Amino acid sequence: MRKGRITNYDIQEENMAVDKVPVLKRCRSLGLDPVFLGVDKKSTRQLRNQRRKMSEYGLQLREKQKAKFIYGVLEKPFRNYYAKAERMSGQTGENLMILLESRLDSVIFRMGLARTRREARQVVGHRHVTVNGKLVNIPSYLVSAGDVIAIKESMKSAQRYKDILEVTAGRMVPAWLEVDQEKLSATVKQLPHREEIDVPVNEMLIVELYSK
Repeated sequence: MRKGRITNYDIQEENMAVDKVPVLKRCRSLGLDPVFLGVDKKSTRQLRNQRRKMSEYGLQLREKQKAKFIYGVLEKPFRNYYAKAERMSGQTGENLMILLESRLDSVIFRMGLARTRREARQVVGHRHVTVNGKLVNIPSYLVSAGDVIAIKESMKSAQRYKDILEVTAGRMVPAWLEVDQEKLSATVKQLPHREEIDVPVNEMLIVELYSK
């Protein structure tokens, strides 16, 4: 989340545990369509006890888990995002979602330069991405209005990105990004508004959870 010096600890913290989660099983338990992770297959297995009524706390906890899972964020960093959202002007829940959506890996996913959110984290972690001409390999780096995000020059002709663009060609690019697919770059015109973030998370339940 920092914009300063990059350390090996930062990178390890970003990648630990998250990539080992079985995606379809986790989506099923959270009632989440895998498409929000960029995964186009669905599990046909049914949840056990799916008619069981969930408690208020259970509903709140599920929304937090859903947000963490979609954006690939562990518990401690998620608490830090929430604390930052509280300090910002405006509504805490909306601020939280805007912060999560402004992560560099999320922007790469929205640009169509990764098939899945997991792959977007890998693209950043493998040192393929520049921000304003400088290499950034921390997925949680927060972009700002006016930033130019791009695949570094030495990787722009790689077959990997040609293959990715074939898969993501029909993906809707949000209005707050101006994407140039030929140059594999995008300009952040402005930070997103909550209504521009199409993830199925009820952030007010997260606020209620942390307000207890």
